[in-house]
Amino acid sequence: MRAIIQRVSEASVIIKEQKVADIQQGLLVLLGIEIKDTKEDALWLANKISALRIFADKQGVMNKSITEIDGEIIVVSQFTLHAKTKKGNRPSYIKAARPKQAIPLYESFKEDLSIAICKEVKSGEFGADMKVSLTNDGPVTLIIDSRNRDL
Repeated sequence: MRAIIQRVSEASVIIKEQKVADIQQGLLVLLGIEIKDTKEDALWLANKISALRIFADKQGVMNKSITEIDGEIIVVSQFTLHAKTKKGNRPSYIKAARPKQAIPLYESFKEDLSIAICKEVKSGEFGADMKVSLTNDGPVTLIIDSRNRDL
């Protein structure tokens, strides 16, 4: 699983002109699921994200996690995170998991993340055409891949 994690002061998801999710201070997580991904990857990534110390403490140092600031999270499915662009100009998504595999892992990840932060995780809709808005705070943006756990 590959995730782009953005620290936000606000974020929202709109589908068919209807706001389906919005948060204030917290994280926007774009999640790409690969063919080789498993529930173990979902759990590892959820625990990693919930423990990231990327929010400021009283001294302004990034030393607090999402749970310590009582922040919120929106997760958005993003199969394009597994795009291969080596050949030509049209990205290939051959390594991205198909919906039959990806949807259960997406749901598992959201559930694992909700448990880890003791709060409901908001989300877009898997496979939908979404408009995602955010105000990146910092800016702070991280990329984490469960296939490369030493990052």
